[in-house]
Amino acid sequence: MTTMSIVVTGATGQLGRLTVEALLRRGVPAADIIATGRDVVRIKDLADRGVTVRRADFADADGLVEAFAGADRLLLVSASVPVGERVANHRRVIDAAVSAGVSLVAYTSTTHADTATTVLGATHRETEEYLRERGVPGVLLRNSWYLENYTSQLPQILRSGAVVGATREGRISAASRADYAEAAAVVLATEGHTGAVYELGGDESFTLAELATAISAASGKRIAHSDLPVTDLDQVLATAGLPAELAGVLADADRGMSLGEMYTDSGDLRRLIGRPPVTLAEALAVALPRH
Repeated sequence: MTTMSIVVTGATGQLGRLTVEALLRRGVPAADIIATGRDVVRIKDLADRGVTVRRADFADADGLVEAFAGADRLLLVSASVPVGERVANHRRVIDAAVSAGVSLVAYTSTTHADTATTVLGATHRETEEYLRERGVPGVLLRNSWYLENYTSQLPQILRSGAVVGATREGRISAASRADYAEAAAVVLATEGHTGAVYELGGDESFTLAELATAISAASGKRIAHSDLPVTDLDQVLATAGLPAELAGVLADADRGMSLGEMYTDSGDLRRLIGRPPVTLAEALAVALPRH
């Protein structure tokens, strides 16, 4: 167990917050954790528990250096800003980490970022390349899709009676945010991970057709699977109210999934967290009673 100071960016978001909680569960002293985000009011409860809370805006280079002062290790949770701004934001974080003397940067990337053909994949690949260019020791946490990306859609899926996508027969190694956060906490709080590239995903992959079957079995309601051309899915998402750029990015992500870009059988996630990751069936069992 390290006694170094650990910065978690995006602690006001879901993955960052879960990582802070995982670090605390692993016995990292609250005083050794620096939780950062733009709206620190949202993490006041962490400050009340002894965690150092600092404001950090990825667009504010000088503020980032101040936020990272005194830190030894840093988790860069990939930004949720528009795609065109992501890489510039990530570079500012990496530059600030270097200026602050951070000795290790862990980055939440995506599966097969080095070969991914998607718009999102390109932003992760550019960030990975910049991390190497700056020469800072790093760990790449290449996360597959979140199970929550599907369980959060359950109300709509149950109303419409269909899982709609453009993934064809592509298999998806989705895992829970909490499991990805646990893996990040392990990398931050233990030794021996510098330079590692972890392809992270669930042990049990599935196609969207299999997702529909699993929801049918768990809910008792017949759920169909509708596989659309990517351009049609883009239009469906935009019609449903998503901003045009986001609709395009998500449709493009499905295209990547059809090529196997969200599939991994590495077993890295299971080995890092020391247990089998949460399965789709388990996630559905938890999520369905609420709907």
